[in-house]
Amino acid sequence: MATDLARNDRGIELRAARRDELDGWYDTLVRAFGGVSEAAEERQLSLELIEPERTIGAWDGAACVGTAGAFDFRLTVPGGAPVRAAGITMVGVAATHRRRGVLTSMMRRQLDDVRSWGRPLAVLTASEPDIYGRFGYGAATFQATAEIDTSRVRLAVPPGTDDVRLRYAAPADVLDACEALYARQVPLRPGMVARLPRWERVALLDPESERNGASPLQCVVAERDGDLVGYARFRVRPDWDQAGPKGSVLLTDLEALDPAAGAAVWRFLFDIDLTSTLHTRGRPVDEAWQHLVSDIRRCRVTLRDSLYVRLVDVGAALEARTYQAPVDVVFAVEDDFCPWNAGRWRLTGDAKGASCARTEEPAELALSVRELGAAYLGGVPLTSLAAGGRVRELRQGALTEASVAFGSPVAPWLPHGF
Repeated sequence: MATDLARNDRGIELRAARRDELDGWYDTLVRAFGGVSEAAEERQLSLELIEPERTIGAWDGAACVGTAGAFDFRLTVPGGAPVRAAGITMVGVAATHRRRGVLTSMMRRQLDDVRSWGRPLAVLTASEPDIYGRFGYGAATFQATAEIDTSRVRLAVPPGTDDVRLRYAAPADVLDACEALYARQVPLRPGMVARLPRWERVALLDPESERNGASPLQCVVAERDGDLVGYARFRVRPDWDQAGPKGSVLLTDLEALDPAAGAAVWRFLFDIDLTSTLHTRGRPVDEAWQHLVSDIRRCRVTLRDSLYVRLVDVGAALEARTYQAPVDVVFAVEDDFCPWNAGRWRLTGDAKGASCARTEEPAELALSVRELGAAYLGGVPLTSLAAGGRVRELRQGALTEASVAFGSPVAPWLPHGF
């Protein structure tokens, strides 16, 4: 456990930060990310969310020179089950202590801890994607960013959209109702995270220093027959030139229970007065608005990596999800960093459940734990990884069988960072 004292081979002490050390521990993290301080309310909430017993600090004498933490999340996997996962976060190393094994030591200690907690998965978002592959993390979800020219792009909406009533509401006043709607969505898409207590406050953080000329946070709610069926949180950044207004709408959150509710909210965002651009960030790659617009090219959609997944316990992780087609395949898994996962595993499963156990049977697919992490939530096909030489088929037909089974009918998506 991280509360036990340990040292790496360079004499750096590894242990959990005590509550009275968290300020200094957090200062080390801020400096590692450039040293620009957050707004006071952001820092305070971050310190409240930290679980000290799940932190790791690297100490050189009295100086904290490395940080890492974990949140105890419940992550939706294919089939809708909430699986306990360690949300790895706040990883940083002081620039004075690079190339001294600090990061590797913390990653080693952390994965040992996660295993001892009985969590089959570790997940993270990466500030630099090339860092975490060597520790077995694979990019499992992607997110879409769009810059939509709402002066030129029209939106075709489905029947029932006009039955949805929209109204402005103070974000804090409707927070509980919006969180209840969000909670209904969590089981429906792999990669979504059930919010822990106090995490709902993250969505309301609105420091003026980070608005970059935009308005305070606004919220519109969508209702049908008095029931909440959707909402959006956003800011508006006014702008003008000689031709007139050209403001921007900056979307931060949007959820809806059905196509008509979603279309009503998107139409509202497209039509806000004095604006001509809608900016979205971190949205699902298969979001429905892309099929409602008149000109997708003028939406300037781009993709980037989002959630990285690491199987800490291969057998338990593969058993925790279901499979969209029957599968019976033996994997030969490589895992140098967590050798307890290495070896052959037989996975049998379907849409009702799965079992995964060690076997002496001949391997049919060979891959590393990194590829299993990438494919785990159903958004990265094993066939695509194989085309890049990352998965080897040892029995003809096994690759297609497994790739189809691992897929998801909806794209996995992480709704917010951590």
